[in-house]
Amino acid sequence: MKIHLNQIPDEGLHVEGTDPSKILDLHEHGVEPVSDVQYSLDVGLSEGGLFATGEVGVDLDLECVGCLEHFRYPLRVPEFACQIELTGSEMVDLTEPIREDILLALPPHPHCDWNGERVCQGVAFRAKSEAADAPLTEKPDAWGALDQLKLK
Repeated sequence: MKIHLNQIPDEGLHVEGTDPSKILDLHEHGVEPVSDVQYSLDVGLSEGGLFATGEVGVDLDLECVGCLEHFRYPLRVPEFACQIELTGSEMVDLTEPIREDILLALPPHPHCDWNGERVCQGVAFRAKSEAADAPLTEKPDAWGALDQLKLK
């Protein structure tokens, strides 16, 4: 996303739009953008720099680490902010800061039950099998032996 500096009035500029998802340069297994990158930013100039604040986001198709099913995940960065030093160019490119913030917001271990609308079958299966494997007797008291210790 490129901003023309000459088009920014003194009071700042509000820009909204989309950029192709290829700017994210995602090559990870289980992560696929399914929409363009959306942005809604307030842009302004201050003391030799350009600042931008607002929201950026993209819709993703992620693979659940619990059940390996794919699910849609609307990734949003609601408090996007960046400051870029002006170098004399007429245009400033915000693509890299937007890309970085989106990549940093990716969930490290995506779960299909992230919003509570469904139950992950992988997690439910593991919980059921762990309950079946659990011994019926109580666990031994680790502190019991110390309680029996006579120091005098």
